[in-house]
Amino acid sequence: MAKHDKVEVGLSTILNPVPVVMVSSAGKNPESESERPNIMTVAWAGTINSEPPMLSISVRKSRHSHKLISETGEFVVNLVSKSLCKACDYCGVRGGDKEDKFKSCSLTPVKAKGLKYAYAIKEAPVSISCKVKSVQELGSHDMFIAEIVGITADTYLLDDKGKLCLDNARLVAYNHGEYYLLGEKLGFFGYSVAPEDIIKKRMGKESKGKKK
Repeated sequence: MAKHDKVEVGLSTILNPVPVVMVSSAGKNPESESERPNIMTVAWAGTINSEPPMLSISVRKSRHSHKLISETGEFVVNLVSKSLCKACDYCGVRGGDKEDKFKSCSLTPVKAKGLKYAYAIKEAPVSISCKVKSVQELGSHDMFIAEIVGITADTYLLDDKGKLCLDNARLVAYNHGEYYLLGEKLGFFGYSVAPEDIIKKRMGKESKGKKK
């Protein structure tokens, strides 16, 4: 068979790679066992609007976090760095109704920027505070559509001009059931039509051989 001959592989959630994130939340009474700060792993998350900035996450009704987010209308999307990858996986296979996953993973809950109830993960490189605007029932999952109301980032991610450099966060992606560290930079938005001097400036040593 030739390289680009096609074969049907059936219907599934095959869109890959996707961001893997740790979604944290809490109930209105975080001191109680059933409403304490919790973390779940989500691979079905995405940007959906620019102005105002919005994103969505899809969650099964059976998940403990579904109950907490539905009750408060708040959650935090925490980006996953290499150092958080194992904790991220753990939070995806354990139930928050049965254990304190912050404690199990030696993570620190901190009040989230702009939110009343939800907690962020201190050890995450970036935490995105979200307020739910609507919920769409899709079938196996409910999609929480939310507005971003606050973002915090580790100071080491800022350069000397205050620019956020996410390439330094060593972020993780999820690809067909497996975790991958983001690696080689291939280009930037618009690089296919950019002049050579801009490519050299943006890509540095990596620019050699990139534009053909």
